[in-house]
Amino acid sequence: MKNVDGRPAIRISGEVFGELRTKATFKDYHLRLQFKWGEKKWPPRDRPETPRDSGLLYHVHAPPGAGGRTWARSIELQIQEHDVGDLYAIGSAIAVRAKPRPGTQPALYEYDPSGEWTFFSQSQGASGRCIKQPDNEKPTGEWNTVELIAFGEDAIHIVNGKVVMRLHGPLRIDSDVPAPVTSGPIILQSEGAEVFYRDIEVRPISAIPAAFAAK
Repeated sequence: MKNVDGRPAIRISGEVFGELRTKATFKDYHLRLQFKWGEKKWPPRDRPETPRDSGLLYHVHAPPGAGGRTWARSIELQIQEHDVGDLYAIGSAIAVRAKPRPGTQPALYEYDPSGEWTFFSQSQGASGRCIKQPDNEKPTGEWNTVELIAFGEDAIHIVNGKVVMRLHGPLRIDSDVPAPVTSGPIILQSEGAEVFYRDIEVRPISAIPAAFAAK
């Protein structure tokens, strides 16, 4: 813990790749936290043009290193400069309404409520990434508020009060038959950049909060 801007915060140095994992398993919850980037960056991500990186992993369903993976199988709410709110399906799969970004090859997909349901997964060489929309991130050096709603087979990524992605149908794909995964520990990543986290709150829910329910 460190005192940052007059208040206590968890400091993740980023010097090594690693994780801060909850002991508890969470299901049907609303998570809220604030983060702010520090100044330090570490190899191999210390170049000026390399964005600072961390991440919030949820529905975690494997130990670190399982299957030769750096990160545990999970769904990631990306916390990276300019990309906060993106999806990475890490050794898993999940659906998002999305459309391909024009002019990208291979295609990059962006969240679009009017798009087709599209499954994202890191299997068969795919990145498992879907880009959030809109970009509601504050400039580096300011505190950003990130929220995650996980209820049943639905998840919502929220950045500074704005829904930037709705997701549905998370699957674990580490067996012959994919199976729903709607609970698990939560992880904050250490991934080459100094970052501070504060005001981490998790509360159980019995429905998606009205403020974030689909219209």
